[in-house]
Amino acid sequence: MRVFLLLLTSLFFLDLSAQVDISGTIKNENGEPLISASIFLRDSEYATVSDEQGIWILKDVEVGIYDLKASYLGFDSFEESLDVIDDYDMDIVLLGSPFKIDQIEIKATQVDENAPFAHSNMSREEIEKTNLGQDIPFLLRYTPSAVVTSDAGAGIGYTGLRIRGSDATRINVTINGVPLNDSESQGVFWVNMPDFGSSISNLQIQRGVGTSTNGSGAFGGTLSLNTNQIYMQPYAEINTTYGSFNTTKFNVELGTGLMNDTYSIDLRFSRIDSDGYIDRASSDLSSWYISAAKLGKGSMLRLNAFSGHEVTYQSWYGAPIEKIVGTDAELLGHYQRNKGGIYKTEADSLNLFNSDRRYNYYTYENEVDDYQQTHYQLIYDKELNDDLVLNSVLHYTRGQGFFEQYRIQDDFADYNIPPFINQMTQDTFFSSDMVRRRWLDNHFFGGIINLEQQLSSATITYGAAAHYYIGDHFGRLVWAEKDNGFDKDVDYYFNRGKKLDYNAFVKATVPVGEKFSMFADMQYRGINYTSRGDDNDFAIIDIDTIMHFFNPKLGLTYALNATDQLYASLAVANREPDRNDFIDQAVNGQAPQHETLLDYELGYRSKKENFNFEINTYFMDYKNQLVLTGALNDVGSNLRTNVADSYRAGLELSMGYKISDRLTWIPNLTLSQNKIKSFDAIVYDYTNGFEVITTNYQDTDISFSPSIIAGNSIIYKPIKNLETELRSKYVSRQYLDNTSDDSKSLDPYFTSDLRVSYDLNLSFAEKANLSLVINNVFNELYSANGYTYSYIVGDTITERYLYPQAGTNFLLSFMIRFQ
Repeated sequence: MRVFLLLLTSLFFLDLSAQVDISGTIKNENGEPLISASIFLRDSEYATVSDEQGIWILKDVEVGIYDLKASYLGFDSFEESLDVIDDYDMDIVLLGSPFKIDQIEIKATQVDENAPFAHSNMSREEIEKTNLGQDIPFLLRYTPSAVVTSDAGAGIGYTGLRIRGSDATRINVTINGVPLNDSESQGVFWVNMPDFGSSISNLQIQRGVGTSTNGSGAFGGTLSLNTNQIYMQPYAEINTTYGSFNTTKFNVELGTGLMNDTYSIDLRFSRIDSDGYIDRASSDLSSWYISAAKLGKGSMLRLNAFSGHEVTYQSWYGAPIEKIVGTDAELLGHYQRNKGGIYKTEADSLNLFNSDRRYNYYTYENEVDDYQQTHYQLIYDKELNDDLVLNSVLHYTRGQGFFEQYRIQDDFADYNIPPFINQMTQDTFFSSDMVRRRWLDNHFFGGIINLEQQLSSATITYGAAAHYYIGDHFGRLVWAEKDNGFDKDVDYYFNRGKKLDYNAFVKATVPVGEKFSMFADMQYRGINYTSRGDDNDFAIIDIDTIMHFFNPKLGLTYALNATDQLYASLAVANREPDRNDFIDQAVNGQAPQHETLLDYELGYRSKKENFNFEINTYFMDYKNQLVLTGALNDVGSNLRTNVADSYRAGLELSMGYKISDRLTWIPNLTLSQNKIKSFDAIVYDYTNGFEVITTNYQDTDISFSPSIIAGNSIIYKPIKNLETELRSKYVSRQYLDNTSDDSKSLDPYFTSDLRVSYDLNLSFAEKANLSLVINNVFNELYSANGYTYSYIVGDTITERYLYPQAGTNFLLSFMIRFQ
């Protein structure tokens, strides 16, 4: 009897110590999944958050009685008492407003899935898969119509992104609605924001004009980044990466979770170092991010501060094509043509002939770009009532830095410095080897206000913003071989640019009947830009311009059924010339005109459980587009001019097909024609003095606009916890200028990357993962960017420079997250 009782007692306690899983889904009343909802068992360590499909699971729960709670901001909490004795599955529906307090900031700059515009979304989970240290353009390189390049060749340092052939100056970028594009150059310098991908909650790319946004005009696309996700639980995360070219990344992220249902603090620090693929093209990068939020009932006050500091060795010059694909004789010919000009010293010659395709023109040890940019954002969101939501932002960005240059035998007169007199010999020297720094010191600040109103079934968004920029450009000598006692704190040139950029818009989405939805968007934008002083070449700068733009957009969506839609839109965009266009008007004798774009889009999309498909056609009709002419200003920089008529016409296909639980296929394809109807190319004839030769081209291709861009991703999960992905990209021929000359073009290329990811399932961590990415796995030797210019000395000579990209290289990463 005692043995029986002992056995019965043992079985009873064994049963109590058993472990089970509690899982399910969490959705709103409309059946939409709630992402990152919090599900936990009170007074225990069991807690989790839902994924993109609203699926959640509490693993290895000991049997017993618990109070389960589920919560999501803006919704009523769910509570239920559970007697857990076996695996338990439950579906939770939260009641309340679908108002998501942590995503209000992006509603004015992003569109929903039913909008009549071509767009792609990326979640934090998708970004994390490839965020091993490369810049944001390389995280986006497999999205439709995107082409990327890297000066250093491996995606770290100076990187570039083009969408539909349009460069960074024509892609509007915002962070939580705040403009990121530089006010004067209109470009985006991702090197100033190392590892920013680790702070992004989600992003959206709108191709073409898209909807109204803040900042510069969107001619190729709009990239909207959001960092304001609320994390319900405390967490700590560490990421480390090691890869080719001595690439290392260390990242630590910490968060308090939502304390007392009110306060939240998130922190990140990142460090990235790389030697680069190109010789000496090193990057020394660091960044930090902090976000503190206070949540009330239907409101949020948040302060974001983030900063990036980069010291990047310059590899801006590229390599002559003769070095990349030419013969020894062709390289010698290039050298002889440029001896005494580009190649001034024996070191220049040795560097050219002794290097391989990784050639870097610069040899001075401190030929670096050193710049820091710090951003501050104060965000207040308020649900004023059930039908009206307010979003407001105050922002300030501080940027300061320089690039350092070694100059061979510059004249003292170019720096307003008297000649050097040797006191021993009384010899006078009018030139010397020198080191100079060219500085940029700028401030950018402003305010944004958005109101979203629900009127019956219509949604109306009102927005207004004003931003002010002050940027000082100046240069200082820091060293001269023949030092005549010059003052190193005196500017040898100085000019200041000021720009006021303001806009107001109203957007409305109105259902018409059961099938149609109409979209209307009206924006006014104005700019006031002045710049005065003298430039690096002592040319006088005197710019004062005011421009006003009206940018309407109209669209219509027709629901064929619950999963299929047709859509069409017409959008107008205008953008001002950049700083260099205004400065160079004194050279080309013609003031630059603003550009105008009419963007016509027509598409069909289908979204089913395991299959989605979209086909989009576009016709982008430009008036007065600014393009390179082949002419140079008096310091050798390229000049741009307005061309009356040009266009881009294309077809975009994208698809996602979950073939099975293990296999997913995600291809995309862009076919396009990109033409300038009439273009005058300029070449200088130096044979007999200085003569300008003009050649007219009809229906010529727009530079850097490939007619075919194709991407492909195959994801395979052979076993539990292991995911593999093969991603490929094809880019057809790109012309370096607007003459459609194959000899002045980038060859087509096809590259593939292999990603292998394994979840370690460590008992003491919420998540742990090993990831290996092998970039360019088939070792395609290609160039993704370049430039060209021609001149006549008896014969016509064309110089071409390319930016070679890395062959096969790898990044190996370990991530561990505690929660």
